[in-house]
Amino acid sequence: MKISTNQSRISAISLILMITVSALIVALPTVSAQATNITYPFIDAIPNPVGVNQATLLNVGALNFLNTAADGWNVTLSITKPDGEVLTIGPIMTFSTGTYGKTYIPDQVGTYTVKTIFPEQEYRGVTYLASESEELELLVTEDPVLTYPGQSLPSEYWTRPIDSQLREWWMIAGSWVEKPQNLFAPYNDAPESSHILWQMPIGDTQGGLIGGDTWQHGMNDGDAYEGKFSNSIIVNGILYYNKQWAGFFSSPQPQTVVAVDIHKGEVLWEKEFPYGDGRVDFAQIYYHDSINNRGGHSYIVFTEGGGFGGGPSSWIFCDAYTGEYLFDITNVPSGTRNRGPNGEIYLYDVDNIGNETNPDWRLTRWNSVPAVQAGGFGFFAESWAPGALGSKDGANGFDMNVSIPALNTPGADLPGSIQTVFVDEKVIGARVTLTEVNLWALSLEKGMEGTLLYNRTWATPSEWVGGNLTIGGIGQAGWVSWSQEEQVGVFFTKENLIHYAFDLETGSFLYETEPQIFIDAWSDTVSATFGPDRIIAYGKLISATVGGIVYCYDAQTGERLWTYEADDPFGESYIGNNWWIIPLFATDGKVYFGSLEHSALDPKPRGAPFFALDLEGNVVWRADGLFRQTRWGGRAIIGDSIIVTMDTYDQQIYGIGKGPSSTTVSAPNVGATVGKSVLITGTVTDVSPGTQSDLLKLRFPNGVPVVSDDSMNDWMLYVYKQFSQPTEVTCVTVYISTVTPSGEVVHLGSTTSDMYGNYAYEFTPLDDGLYTIMATFEGSESYYRSASTAYLSVDEAPTPATPMEPEPEPEPEPEPEPEPEPEPEPEPEPEPEPTPLITTEVAIIAAVVIASIIGIVSFWILRKRK
Repeated sequence: MKISTNQSRISAISLILMITVSALIVALPTVSAQATNITYPFIDAIPNPVGVNQATLLNVGALNFLNTAADGWNVTLSITKPDGEVLTIGPIMTFSTGTYGKTYIPDQVGTYTVKTIFPEQEYRGVTYLASESEELELLVTEDPVLTYPGQSLPSEYWTRPIDSQLREWWMIAGSWVEKPQNLFAPYNDAPESSHILWQMPIGDTQGGLIGGDTWQHGMNDGDAYEGKFSNSIIVNGILYYNKQWAGFFSSPQPQTVVAVDIHKGEVLWEKEFPYGDGRVDFAQIYYHDSINNRGGHSYIVFTEGGGFGGGPSSWIFCDAYTGEYLFDITNVPSGTRNRGPNGEIYLYDVDNIGNETNPDWRLTRWNSVPAVQAGGFGFFAESWAPGALGSKDGANGFDMNVSIPALNTPGADLPGSIQTVFVDEKVIGARVTLTEVNLWALSLEKGMEGTLLYNRTWATPSEWVGGNLTIGGIGQAGWVSWSQEEQVGVFFTKENLIHYAFDLETGSFLYETEPQIFIDAWSDTVSATFGPDRIIAYGKLISATVGGIVYCYDAQTGERLWTYEADDPFGESYIGNNWWIIPLFATDGKVYFGSLEHSALDPKPRGAPFFALDLEGNVVWRADGLFRQTRWGGRAIIGDSIIVTMDTYDQQIYGIGKGPSSTTVSAPNVGATVGKSVLITGTVTDVSPGTQSDLLKLRFPNGVPVVSDDSMNDWMLYVYKQFSQPTEVTCVTVYISTVTPSGEVVHLGSTTSDMYGNYAYEFTPLDDGLYTIMATFEGSESYYRSASTAYLSVDEAPTPATPMEPEPEPEPEPEPEPEPEPEPEPEPEPEPEPTPLITTEVAIIAAVVIASIIGIVSFWILRKRK
């Protein structure tokens, strides 16, 4: 049968239409003639039963179909308590799946009844009828129900990745994605000793002393203007640093970014990147939370354009683990950078897009997330797939653009510029002159965005004009710290060495501090760009700079609480009797400091300190000569509870933190008997990654001994910097216990290891059988705990031999009277006995006989042949 081409086309079109209509019928809700649908609400509780004051998740919603991700049902939750009180929660908008989870904490013991109420509502031209779910009984008990057991923080050396079930570890696993405001770095179990985990060369210099004809001089450390290790970051336990210096006043050399596992001291990769100047600028860890997908994404970011001249720039995002390109954002505007609650990167700006006569002041926020997601559709608009995104236009990234009504009248103005941003709270701006300080704030709270909170002017003391005080410049004076927690901003003036504090709730002046030591006027690291050397943390204003004195003030009142002097006992520093110091970061209730110079002398002054203070000014630990800091490069940072820093004495990078230890124990395998003393021996050694290097294995073939926290500073100089072995070293306690043959656990005692890592302990077994010997080092601030076992077989003591006693001799019987002897008869003469042949004579006779026999036999043989 022949079918025409036109008929084929018509048939094909008809088939396509049929399939399309079928798909639409499946995809769209069925519309009845009455345009109404019955509804099917539901309710559930997890867990059920639940303990009083424990949370339960109430799943509410309806089973009716919805079309798009933006749709949802409006429902209400009704809860009747055991005492009869009725709570109504809602309206609640469900997800497009028709479900919503509401956490509820019951406060009465007994039976609750809960139900979902679905009110009549219209959806896509269809009326969905009102209905209620069946009532669900929620049983609330006096005793709490079983919940998933939590996990303790690590008691052994730990690494990445962290299993996501170990939720409690979030508090010790922070990252350093860029220099934080106030140098505050939470989420760390910060080191409380100078113990070194590993050491590695920075890579662009041999480092350390040159020697020979150059006498006592060392290799270049980058100060001044050619700083090394700058912009270093830590993301999920990986350090990223720029191997070469940046070329401050010249064209930069080819750049390499190095990625290092900070738990192992192991280089993961080294790469040259063709973006901007090839140097990593900052990082991002973004947690994506949508109806489709939830999870984190980590990036290292390179920038192009922008710079001192402002203007748009481009950001290039590479995978933090592999370094591979993922996507880029062009047309990124300038603005004050901050981070959102999920790691979004925000840029804030205040600008008049009108003119002086018709002002139109706007407060804008650019957000990296919508810039990436722009152009998505349907369900996929909620997805996050950077690997497939390529280049995105940053012009689509604005998620806030609001008017500032208080400024939209001729002559209104906000003097100065944005100084800082408290996310979701306010934008703070300021201008400072010799005669006045202007301070203003705009609200970022939901529903109040762009509202002017205050615009205050404070008249400065006459001294500012009279002394022509420095109030700006390159890192010499100006705004030094802003604290959202304390709602305080602090300004510093150079010549009179005073801090001036302002209340950021009202914009009012708060207080001024006492002047500091005169040498502090030479500081050029006041600003965050080059420092900062003032921070606000834990309710304290901390200042530390050229004079070598740490000043601690109450952040609310300005009262000086305490000081600490970083003294130089050997007179090495040419600046004063103290070392030039700077805050490095605050974390875990401690503030860490290091020593630096603007332009380093060479030979360098020896013994520069690195130390941590608690909030009362007490020294947690101080190490002199271990980790000297840099002014123009990157200073110490912290992540995953490990400090990472470059040392300018030897240009090596160090990881600092609590390390793993190894304890061994041995017992004699023969000869042990009950009641006889036995010698238990073993070792306690440091098995941190750095101790596995070829050099340290050569120097310490039996392992690097563990020492006490008190001896750690000098010991680390000896182990990692080849200083002389310290003569006064305290080591660690080892506890010895045993499981006896009867199964009883007995603590035998303790002993102390020596500076070679060995220990010994003597004990006397009281029973025969098999003993388990346990040796335990409980750990310290420098090392995690370690333990080991050995086995000892004890025999019964031998029974001592009983000496043989001689039997008593019998009493002699009385002898009878002797009879008279007869007269002796003469004895016959004995015949002489033949004298036996001596051995030699016998041998001669035997030889003669044998020779005669041989001779006779030979004669007869010859005769017979004839």
